[in-house]
Order: sequence, then C-alpha cells, then structure tokens
Amino acid sequence: MAMEGLGRLFNVVPIAAGKKISMKDCQGITFVCTGDDTFTLNNGATYNGATTTLATITDYYTSTATDGSAAWVFATQAAADNVAIASGSVAFYVDSGDLAASDEYVEVTVGGSGLVMAILHDLLVQRAPANLRTVSGSSS
Repeated sequence: MAMEGLGRLFNVVPIAAGKKISMKDCQGITFVCTGDDTFTLNNGATYNGATTTLATITDYYTSTATDGSAAWVFATQAAADNVAIASGSVAFYVDSGDLAASDEYVEVTVGGSGLVMAILHDLLVQRAPANLRTVSGSSS
C-alpha cells in the first residue's frame, strides 16, 4: 500500500483560528482563511506562553470563491502581520525560518468570525497518519 499524502506530504489542522500550532516537524505552514475578516499572524516560544505579532506576510493569494470555482490571484503587500479580505478566501505561507530561533509556535487570530485552516507541509519526519505528532495543545 502506498503512503498517502497525509503524513508523507502534509498534516492539517482544519479549524485553526486562534490555535497555536507547532512548526517543529515542518518547513512551513500555509494558512487558508475565509470570511469578511482580518487575519493576524502571531508567534511564540511555547504553547502556553505569550505571543507577539509576526510581520512576515508579504505574498498571498486571494480567490473570490470558497468552493474552487474561481482562480487564485497573486497579491503582495509590505511586510505585515495581517491580511484582510471582504469575501472569498486568502492563502499565505509562513516559513519556519521566519520565526526567531527561540520560537516554535504560530497562530492566526481572526477579528470576527473568519475561518482558518492550517496545512503543515514539507514535513521533516514522515509518518503514518495515526503516528503524526499532535501539533496543537499543551502536549505538542
């Protein structure tokens, strides 16, 4: 049986708004967000510790749809800790190299009711899905 994408290529946190996610086992995380909202990127050293904003969002993609019926459009901005959309979807990448050496966690907070999904990719350790490390929570 061939190893599927989950655990080999990526891990995923389907409901990630306000969740601190460990970047310990991946090169980067793509956040996919929907809703009329502002999405703010934070980072921190520990799961239970304080976070600070991380002003590394420069390139991102938007789509006027949330169901795959519209193409992604490239956009750019001066380095910022947030991106806002009025409708549709936005996707942006955070590289583990963007974090300070002492930091391991990132989170995206929402200003209102926006939705956030985190796709951890370029996994440093490939595992069967059942053996993937927990990436959010006090035991991550």
